[in-house]
Amino acid sequence: MSATPFTHEHEHVFLGQDHDRNARKTRAVIALCTGVMVIEIADGVHFGSLALVADGLHMSTHAAAMLIAAMAYHYARQHAHDARFSFGTGKVGDLAGFSSAIILAMIALLIGYEAIARFIHPVAIDFNAAIAIAFLGLFVNILSAWLLSGNEHSYGHAHGHVHGAATADDAQFVDTATGRVRVEIHEDRVPPRFRLRWQDQSGPPTSLLASHMWMETIRPSGQHQTFQFQDQGGYWESVDTIPEPHAFEARLHLNIGATVVSRTLHFAESEGHDHGHADHHRDHNMRAAFVHVAADAAVSVLAIVGLAAGKFFGLNFMDPVMGIVGAVVIANWSFGLIRDTGAILLDVNPDAALSQSIRKVVQEAGDELADLHLWRLGPGHLGAIVAVKCKDPTRDALYYRHKLQGFRDLSHLTIEVEKRPIAL
Repeated sequence: MSATPFTHEHEHVFLGQDHDRNARKTRAVIALCTGVMVIEIADGVHFGSLALVADGLHMSTHAAAMLIAAMAYHYARQHAHDARFSFGTGKVGDLAGFSSAIILAMIALLIGYEAIARFIHPVAIDFNAAIAIAFLGLFVNILSAWLLSGNEHSYGHAHGHVHGAATADDAQFVDTATGRVRVEIHEDRVPPRFRLRWQDQSGPPTSLLASHMWMETIRPSGQHQTFQFQDQGGYWESVDTIPEPHAFEARLHLNIGATVVSRTLHFAESEGHDHGHADHHRDHNMRAAFVHVAADAAVSVLAIVGLAAGKFFGLNFMDPVMGIVGAVVIANWSFGLIRDTGAILLDVNPDAALSQSIRKVVQEAGDELADLHLWRLGPGHLGAIVAVKCKDPTRDALYYRHKLQGFRDLSHLTIEVEKRPIAL
């Protein structure tokens, strides 16, 4: 059995690409909430308004929630190179998100309890002051949400590009003496490679050999790379995978009999399609902070509706009704956050489709996947242990590392190769 050799100590820094920017956002919201909290409590004491003091104390829960997020970002960055963390500190944010979700669930229970108590023992409400404070809270929450927004990776949106010719519209065509050749970059959950297909029914000439075709890419930086092809039965596919980004000039060379075909093609990143790996990039720490703000904004809206119904229509019972609705909404959001972050903390397989794609790569090479473990290391980073039963004695772990290099999210890959015959 062989494993990938390591010639040097490599880092285990698996933080999200927007880690530092998100940390700054949480600090900005802490400053906002703390400022509003101090003003409300000070004015409440000065003017004798218990409602203002209460809302100021409530604003402190905002600051506390953001503080959890900010401390997680700081701790993860501070200890990113600490060798005591075997797989880095990428999961600190998920732990903070899980903790925030528990706090949200407790808040939902508290709101629900208070709402039921109001049904049993109604209290007098100063509608004017309550509505004003609800609007103030809504404004602060909207401003906080705006400060936390603007990051597509934080909430799990997919990337806005697709590789080369993953769709028919992205394919390019080269006319030859033996028919039209379709040239595309094929990905579809496997490492991206060039594919050539003859469009007519007769297919490529039978005399065509792998040595008769190659593709050379020229990137804007001036870097050149040559790709050889192999027959896959019905189409020819490049042996090597294509590094990202997929924006380059490519020169296709075909030697067909006495005819030499050389064509220049242009590939660019296309908009409008996703990779299907959005959840790998979701920053659950930022998500928890945003959910806390969104939940409080929802409660503010519901409070305004309930208070307005009581003030203008005498429907005082609507205030506790809206409280119960708000509790249910917050509980639902907190459950989703607990479920997602808990799965990461317990190393649940984050992408069954990716596991199947890895299996497909091994099987297409004629070998058997003996074992596979896939887990998340941090936002945008996955770890994998791949054990292969290999019948080709010339193949080693580096062979499969090369095969799997097209999966960008695999940031930490351990490969074991057992060289023995596979039972038929």
